[in-house]
Amino acid sequence: MGDRRVLLVASPEVAVFGYDGVVSLASVQDAVDTVPLNNQTRTVIRIGPGVHQQQVRIPRTKNFITLCGSSIKDTVICWDNRTTTCIKHTQPSGAIGTGTLSSATVIVEGDDFIAENVIFKNSAPQETLHLHGGKQLLKNCYVEGSYDFIFGDSAALLEHCHIHCKSAGYITAHGRKSSSEPTGFVFFKCVITGNGEAAYMYLGRPWEPFGRVVFAETFMDRCIEPAGWHNWDKPDNEQTACFYEYRCSGPGSSSSGRERWCKELFGDEAMPFLAQTFIDPDIENPWLVHRLGTPVPVSASSLE
Repeated sequence: MGDRRVLLVASPEVAVFGYDGVVSLASVQDAVDTVPLNNQTRTVIRIGPGVHQQQVRIPRTKNFITLCGSSIKDTVICWDNRTTTCIKHTQPSGAIGTGTLSSATVIVEGDDFIAENVIFKNSAPQETLHLHGGKQLLKNCYVEGSYDFIFGDSAALLEHCHIHCKSAGYITAHGRKSSSEPTGFVFFKCVITGNGEAAYMYLGRPWEPFGRVVFAETFMDRCIEPAGWHNWDKPDNEQTACFYEYRCSGPGSSSSGRERWCKELFGDEAMPFLAQTFIDPDIENPWLVHRLGTPVPVSASSLE
């Protein structure tokens, strides 16, 4: 990659800092729009404190973008959008369209995206995190929702994350369509909390027949349904879905009431899911090691 470009977003204006001067902008999306297609340079967009009421789209080939807030407590990108609403953007192709894929607060289609110290808030009903495809690592993140609020068909590792269940529903809905797909959601050393009530949240259900989800060494609050998992009212899914637990703890982790078609892992059975190799299996050419070794080049304290 070439020299890094650093962009800084400071409320209420957006200022772009590069090696060739400073440009004032109006929004986070305007900062994203300055990044060229087919980008190969790590570009850091610094977002100042406040609630940024806007939808942000990072299109395909706008790669190597980092959104970095000044603080995890006070930097928010928020949007209330429905699946029937069409949002217009100036580039690269105008309207995003409608439907689940297009109604998100932040839509990331470019590769090698990083977010740090920023809250993405969907203020519309249902669903929080759509891991549509590809590979993702979420580390030290907080995710809350109610109904299928972590969903998609990617290979994703959620490590040391806090999952908060607001009301009755399902934490996950994984969309693996065949047993040959190397996808799945792995929750490793996470914490699941609830609203104080008992037995109202399922760990997941299969969006597609071969959905695969693993909870490993995770604390589960009393909010978890004793059955643990749901077949989406399709008994055939019980023959194909891969729902696993390994060495979990807490009042919601008891195996005594779990669905019999789900599985508790032991010993070597769990090993493929307990490391970053689940999403980065190529030992000779590991992409994740290189990404984690790329620091954000400017401290967030520089916004103060």
